[in-house]
Parts: sequence; C-alpha cells; structure tokens
Amino acid sequence: MVQKAGLPLSPMTTFAASFTVNAAVALLLFMALGGRKLMQMKMQAVEPVKVPHIEIARAATGPQIFGDSEAEALSRRISAEGGGTSNRLVAEVEEGNHRDGNLYQVVTLAALVLLAVLVLAFKLDIGFVSLTIGLVLALCAPTMQKRAMAQVAWPEIMLITGVSTYVAVLEHMGTIDFVGDSVAGMASPLLAALMLFFIGAVVSAFASSTAVLGSLIPLAVPFLQGGTGVSAIGFIAGMAVASTIVDVSPFSTNGALVLANASGVDKQAFFRKLLNYGALVTIIAPVVLWIIFVLVPG
Repeated sequence: MVQKAGLPLSPMTTFAASFTVNAAVALLLFMALGGRKLMQMKMQAVEPVKVPHIEIARAATGPQIFGDSEAEALSRRISAEGGGTSNRLVAEVEEGNHRDGNLYQVVTLAALVLLAVLVLAFKLDIGFVSLTIGLVLALCAPTMQKRAMAQVAWPEIMLITGVSTYVAVLEHMGTIDFVGDSVAGMASPLLAALMLFFIGAVVSAFASSTAVLGSLIPLAVPFLQGGTGVSAIGFIAGMAVASTIVDVSPFSTNGALVLANASGVDKQAFFRKLLNYGALVTIIAPVVLWIIFVLVPG
C-alpha cells in the first residue's frame, strides 16, 4: 500500500524499530520486576546450604488421573485379580499407552502437514479442514482425545473468539473506518498521527494487528503525501510498533496464549495483571512512539 501510494518505505527501519522498542521494554520490565536483585544474588558468593533429604509425594501419573472408562475398567480388573498384580497391570497399561501415544503423535504430525498442504497448495478453508482433521483424529483415538480435550484452555478460547467476533461486527458496520476517517481528516497532521497511533493500539489489543495496520495506514496516506512534515518512514515504523506492542493484552491472541499456558499461578490474578499491563501499554506506548518516530524526526 505504501509503495502504491508512492511513499518512501524502509523495511529495515520498521524491523529495527520494532526490535529495539520491544527489547527496551523487556529490559525495563526485567529490571522493574526484580531482575536487578536476581543479578545481585547470582553475583554474590553464597556458600552452599545443606538441606536434609525430604520425601516429596509425586503427582499421580498414568490412566488413573483422568477418571475415565479406561481407569475404571483397570480398577475393576485389579480388584478381580487381586492386589498383588496391581503394579504389573498398571505397568502394562502405561506401556501400552506409551506405544499408542507415540503412534498418535506421528499421525498428528502427519495431519498437520496435510493441513498445511491442503490450505496453502489447494487454497481450502483452514477452519473447515482443521475441524475435519480434528474429527478424524478424535475417531482414531477417542479415549486419548478425551484426555486432550480436557486440557484445552477453553475459557481463553471463548474469550478470544467472543472478542474477535465483536470486533468483526464493528468492522463490518464501518465503526473503525468511520473513526479512522474522522481522525485522518483533522487539520493538524501531527495530532492525526497521534490519534491513529491510539486507534491502532486500542483496536489491536482486541483484534488482529495485521488487519489494523492494513486499514489504518491508507488513512494516513493523504497527509503523508501532502508535505506536512510527517515522515512516512517514521510514521509507518511507529504505527507498526504501536499496533503490535499491545498484543500482550489477555484479549489478544498472544496474551491469551500466555494466560492459557501459565502454570503454578492464580489464573484470575494473572489475568488482572495482564489486563492492567495491557491497559498501561495501550495508554503510554502510542504517546512515546509518537514522540520518537513522528515528533522528533519532524
């Protein structure tokens, strides 16, 4: 789009801007959240402390933790044959599950390759193909699939699909285009650039960053072509960073993945922390990026 508009474009500047800003934010967060103390602890020479040996109970493993029909059948079999053979029976079942699991992993990887071929080479709908392949895998190993389905982070998936649907409705109604057109028509190009940074950050916190960039950059083309003093290269680099740095929001895909894979933490408390941090970045990042990439070069 930038090339079609006849504007200067520097891909390396966009990449360097994103890399530098995100690296700086990561360093600041590391220091703010205890990184300095961690480094000091490692630098100090601490004598090893002898800790007495403590037996720690291990988490249950094998089919007995799932509470499904296989575990129930195994329990009945153990009861019928006597407790003396229980260890042998559990070992046999776990060994069989291990062999079946390896075969199922190979089949799953082959299904992923098939998904890529059908979608990329034959241009089939990725949603339909994914559901079809998932159904076939589920029929191949219903018991194993039952266990896998229980480990899916359904709350995060429902959150993302619900928010994505809502944003898609807004886009279909023309809400985002209306707001963007109104901002781009401002008399002050610098203020218009700042507002577009804010719109990109807010919408990207709930929707696809790539789609947001594709819809907002064309709105900036008129004042970038008008000799207003706003650098096209700086604006595009800042816009790209402003629209992607907010993806840590739990309503965005990246933030939802972090939330879904978090272990050993209170999910509700962690969700609030991600939400607060995402809101903070959405408010602060556009202003800082506008100063760095638009105001200073101008």
